[in-house]
Amino acid sequence: QVQLVESGGRLVPTGESLRLSCVASGRTFAYFMGWFCRAPGKQREFVAGISDDSTNVHYADSVKGRFTISRDNSKMTLYLQMNRLKPEDTAVYYCATTIRPMSIYYQEYNYWGQGTQVTVSS
Repeated sequence: QVQLVESGGRLVPTGESLRLSCVASGRTFAYFMGWFCRAPGKQREFVAGISDDSTNVHYADSVKGRFTISRDNSKMTLYLQMNRLKPEDTAVYYCATTIRPMSIYYQEYNYWGQGTQVTVSS
């Protein structure tokens, strides 16, 4: 059974920081993992992704320099450090895993968490 459980989302003012966590179970943690977000009325968008050995990392242009993705394989946990948050970062954030070596397309991810809400007030 594959399970991904996100946490860490909450309401914060503009400019603050948050760290999201995603705890995984099962063999899924050996794969490339990503964070996606879905704002109201929008499609799910790629935020950041990281390979199993952390050597291959990708970010959406909108978060480069502000967000950092990382993973602790010993704890089977994926992280997203979010700094200098903006109101446009408001969304539900999901972690997901894919068997592909790398992907920015949500359609290519196999397993998803339930999401955690991040709200940035202006």
